[in-house]
Amino acid sequence: MARAGGRGLLLLRRLLSHSAQWAAVRPPTPAAFYSTSITSAKVEVNGVQLHYQQTGDGSHVVLLLPGMLGSGQTDFGPQLKFMNKQLFTVIAWDPRGYGKSIPPVRDFPPDFFERDAKDAVDLMQVLKCKKFSLLGWSDGGITALIAAAKYPNLIHKMVVWGANSSVTEKDVNLYNAIRDVSKWSERARKPMEEMYGHEYFSKTCAAWVDGISQFIHKPDGGICQSLLPHINCPTLIIHGEKDPLVPRFHPEYLHKHIKGSQAVIL
Repeated sequence: MARAGGRGLLLLRRLLSHSAQWAAVRPPTPAAFYSTSITSAKVEVNGVQLHYQQTGDGSHVVLLLPGMLGSGQTDFGPQLKFMNKQLFTVIAWDPRGYGKSIPPVRDFPPDFFERDAKDAVDLMQVLKCKKFSLLGWSDGGITALIAAAKYPNLIHKMVVWGANSSVTEKDVNLYNAIRDVSKWSERARKPMEEMYGHEYFSKTCAAWVDGISQFIHKPDGGICQSLLPHINCPTLIIHGEKDPLVPRFHPEYLHKHIKGSQAVIL
């Protein structure tokens, strides 16, 4: 995943932050009044115990959605630490079977993305978050797209990167190339092995490859293509030009089919 450059960060800030006019008239508040600690907890959602982390006291609530095999801490540690704690309340979750939301063991039924989207939205309802924004990376980006389309009244704004709404033959070939985790770089493999142990990591990665590859058998390889026209929240699509797993035609498709979206290639 490429890191956001100046233009990407500027658009991200504009999309998520309050308006400049509001910021100008808002009375200054001592930073000490705002929570900088990161809390960690589990709550029951849809019959499973979901783990989440939370920080900040801002009025703009943001949910961070991690990618394949990822967790809030592995994928969003810097955001949890450095996002503006005065403007934002930041929540990072571990989808079922990932991170500290084990048990259950992660599985990949045909509706696993829809299941994740419902889990994420229902988690936020349990946490009494009436409306919130989504920051989704990779599989978390797909989950965010589905959530924004299916629960439009709950979603304020959205940023996705490394996301795709369909699976092609080219994608399946790329997925199979990462099936064997022993071939991953040490930098990518080490955090996963530390979190899961080698056996769970290896088995879950192979199961993920099979799980996402099953969409190739659906019409046009669709994951959530039919839902994109139903997204009406302000949306920023970010993509790394050298992304090794998500070809550029995917963000271009998202940009074309999400009305009013902005796209930045880094």
